[in-house]
Amino acid sequence: MVRETLLSLTLILSLISCSKSQETTKSMVKKSSTDKIEKTDEEWKKELTDEEYYVLREKGTERAFTGDLWDNHEEGTYYCAACQTKLFSSKTKFESGTGWPSFYEPINEENVEIVKDTSFGMVREEVVCARCGGHLGHVFNDGPEPTGLRYCINSVSLDFEKDDK
Repeated sequence: MVRETLLSLTLILSLISCSKSQETTKSMVKKSSTDKIEKTDEEWKKELTDEEYYVLREKGTERAFTGDLWDNHEEGTYYCAACQTKLFSSKTKFESGTGWPSFYEPINEENVEIVKDTSFGMVREEVVCARCGGHLGHVFNDGPEPTGLRYCINSVSLDFEKDDK
Protein backbone atom coordinates (compact mmCIF):
# COMPACT_ATOMS: atom_id res chain seq x y z
CA MET A 1 0.00 0.00 0.00
CA VAL A 2 2.87 2.39 0.76
CA ARG A 3 4.36 1.61 -2.62
CA GLU A 4 1.06 2.40 -4.41
CA THR A 5 0.72 5.66 -2.48
CA LEU A 6 4.29 6.66 -3.40
CA LEU A 7 3.66 5.84 -7.05
CA SER A 8 0.44 7.84 -7.01
CA LEU A 9 2.18 10.81 -5.39
CA THR A 10 5.04 10.60 -7.89
CA LEU A 11 2.56 10.57 -10.77
CA ILE A 12 0.63 13.55 -9.36
CA LEU A 13 3.83 15.54 -8.76
CA SER A 14 5.02 14.75 -12.28
CA LEU A 15 1.75 15.98 -13.76
CA ILE A 16 1.88 19.16 -11.69
CA SER A 17 5.49 19.72 -12.70
CA CYS A 18 4.68 19.27 -16.41
CA SER A 19 1.72 21.62 -16.10
CA LYS A 20 3.85 24.31 -14.40
CA SER A 21 6.55 23.82 -17.02
CA GLN A 22 4.03 24.42 -19.83
CA GLU A 23 2.71 27.54 -18.07
CA THR A 24 6.24 28.87 -17.69
CA THR A 25 7.03 28.15 -21.34
CA LYS A 26 3.84 29.90 -22.47
CA SER A 27 4.53 32.97 -20.36
CA MET A 28 8.14 33.10 -21.58
CA VAL A 29 7.00 32.96 -25.21
CA LYS A 30 4.36 35.62 -24.59
CA LYS A 31 6.82 37.95 -22.85
CA SER A 32 9.55 37.53 -25.44
CA SER A 33 7.67 39.70 -27.95
CA THR A 34 7.98 42.68 -25.60
CA ASP A 35 10.89 41.75 -23.37
CA LYS A 36 10.61 44.36 -20.64
CA ILE A 37 13.56 46.69 -20.22
CA GLU A 38 14.19 48.07 -16.77
CA LYS A 39 17.02 50.51 -16.17
CA THR A 40 17.92 52.99 -13.49
CA ASP A 41 17.54 56.72 -14.07
CA GLU A 42 21.33 56.96 -14.28
CA GLU A 43 21.44 54.32 -17.01
CA TRP A 44 18.75 56.12 -19.00
CA LYS A 45 20.55 59.46 -18.57
CA LYS A 46 23.72 57.95 -20.05
CA GLU A 47 21.87 56.58 -23.09
CA LEU A 48 19.41 59.35 -23.92
CA THR A 49 19.88 62.99 -24.85
CA ASP A 50 18.62 65.54 -22.32
CA GLU A 51 15.47 66.15 -24.38
CA GLU A 52 14.82 62.42 -24.88
CA TYR A 53 15.22 61.84 -21.15
CA TYR A 54 12.85 64.73 -20.34
CA VAL A 55 10.12 63.41 -22.63
CA LEU A 56 10.57 59.64 -22.39
CA ARG A 57 11.40 59.30 -18.68
CA GLU A 58 9.94 62.45 -17.09
CA LYS A 59 6.78 62.53 -19.24
CA GLY A 60 7.59 65.87 -20.78
CA THR A 61 6.32 67.26 -24.07
CA GLU A 62 8.30 68.84 -26.88
CA ARG A 63 6.95 72.11 -28.26
CA ALA A 64 4.58 71.76 -31.19
CA PHE A 65 6.09 72.06 -34.69
CA THR A 66 9.66 71.69 -33.37
CA GLY A 67 10.29 67.96 -33.66
CA ASP A 68 12.09 66.49 -36.65
CA LEU A 69 9.30 64.02 -37.51
CA TRP A 70 6.03 65.95 -37.30
CA ASP A 71 6.28 66.89 -41.00
CA ASN A 72 7.98 63.69 -42.19
CA HIS A 73 6.31 62.30 -45.32
CA GLU A 74 8.72 59.47 -46.12
CA GLU A 75 7.60 55.85 -46.03
CA GLY A 76 9.02 53.78 -43.21
CA THR A 77 8.75 52.64 -39.62
CA TYR A 78 8.78 54.60 -36.36
CA TYR A 79 10.55 53.03 -33.36
CA CYS A 80 10.80 53.89 -29.68
CA ALA A 81 13.87 56.14 -29.32
CA ALA A 82 14.74 54.48 -26.00
CA CYS A 83 14.49 50.76 -26.82
CA GLN A 84 13.89 50.47 -30.59
CA THR A 85 10.52 48.72 -30.31
CA LYS A 86 8.47 49.02 -33.52
CA LEU A 87 5.63 51.41 -32.81
CA PHE A 88 4.04 52.98 -35.89
CA SER A 89 4.05 52.70 -39.67
CA SER A 90 4.11 55.70 -41.98
CA LYS A 91 1.03 54.10 -43.61
CA THR A 92 -1.01 55.09 -40.53
CA LYS A 93 0.46 58.60 -40.17
CA PHE A 94 -1.79 61.53 -41.00
CA GLU A 95 -1.78 65.32 -40.91
CA SER A 96 -3.52 66.34 -37.70
CA GLY A 97 -2.42 69.99 -37.74
CA THR A 98 -1.24 69.69 -34.12
CA GLY A 99 2.52 69.95 -34.71
CA TRP A 100 3.29 66.42 -33.53
CA PRO A 101 3.41 63.18 -35.53
CA SER A 102 -0.06 61.63 -35.49
CA PHE A 103 -1.05 58.05 -36.27
CA TYR A 104 -4.42 56.30 -36.27
CA GLU A 105 -3.06 52.97 -34.97
CA PRO A 106 0.15 51.32 -33.74
CA ILE A 107 1.90 48.56 -35.68
CA ASN A 108 1.02 46.14 -32.89
CA GLU A 109 -1.25 47.04 -29.97
CA GLU A 110 0.95 44.93 -27.67
CA ASN A 111 3.84 47.36 -28.26
CA VAL A 112 2.08 50.29 -26.60
CA GLU A 113 0.21 50.67 -23.34
CA ILE A 114 -2.48 53.19 -22.55
CA VAL A 115 -2.36 54.70 -19.07
CA LYS A 116 -4.81 57.14 -17.45
CA ASP A 117 -3.13 60.55 -17.12
CA THR A 118 -4.66 63.10 -14.74
CA SER A 119 -1.81 65.62 -14.80
CA PHE A 120 -2.45 69.36 -15.21
CA GLY A 121 -6.09 69.00 -14.10
CA MET A 122 -7.04 67.03 -17.24
CA VAL A 123 -8.02 63.43 -17.84
CA ARG A 124 -6.19 62.00 -20.84
CA GLU A 125 -4.90 58.67 -22.08
CA GLU A 126 -1.11 58.50 -22.09
CA VAL A 127 0.66 56.30 -24.62
CA VAL A 128 3.76 54.53 -23.30
CA CYS A 129 6.13 52.01 -24.85
CA ALA A 130 5.15 48.58 -23.52
CA ARG A 131 8.77 47.43 -23.55
CA CYS A 132 10.59 50.22 -21.70
CA GLY A 133 7.76 52.30 -20.23
CA GLY A 134 8.89 55.42 -22.10
CA HIS A 135 6.34 58.24 -22.44
CA LEU A 136 5.40 58.64 -26.11
CA GLY A 137 2.45 61.02 -26.06
CA HIS A 138 -1.33 60.73 -25.78
CA VAL A 139 -4.20 59.16 -27.70
CA PHE A 140 -7.45 60.98 -28.48
CA ASN A 141 -10.79 60.00 -30.02
CA ASP A 142 -10.70 62.58 -32.82
CA GLY A 143 -8.69 60.74 -35.47
CA PRO A 144 -9.60 59.49 -38.93
CA GLU A 145 -11.18 56.19 -39.91
CA PRO A 146 -10.76 53.29 -39.67
CA THR A 147 -10.05 53.64 -35.92
CA GLY A 148 -11.17 57.18 -35.11
CA LEU A 149 -8.06 57.50 -32.92
CA ARG A 150 -5.24 60.06 -32.96
CA TYR A 151 -2.01 58.86 -31.38
CA CYS A 152 -0.31 62.22 -30.85
CA ILE A 153 3.36 61.34 -30.33
CA ASN A 154 6.44 63.40 -29.50
CA SER A 155 9.04 63.31 -32.30
CA VAL A 156 11.82 63.03 -29.74
CA SER A 157 10.25 59.76 -28.49
CA LEU A 158 10.66 58.24 -31.93
CA ASP A 159 13.37 57.08 -34.31
CA PHE A 160 12.47 56.73 -37.98
CA GLU A 161 13.79 54.18 -40.43
CA LYS A 162 13.04 54.80 -44.10
CA ASP A 163 11.78 51.84 -46.15
CA ASP A 164 14.25 50.41 -48.65
CA LYS A 165 12.78 50.39 -52.13
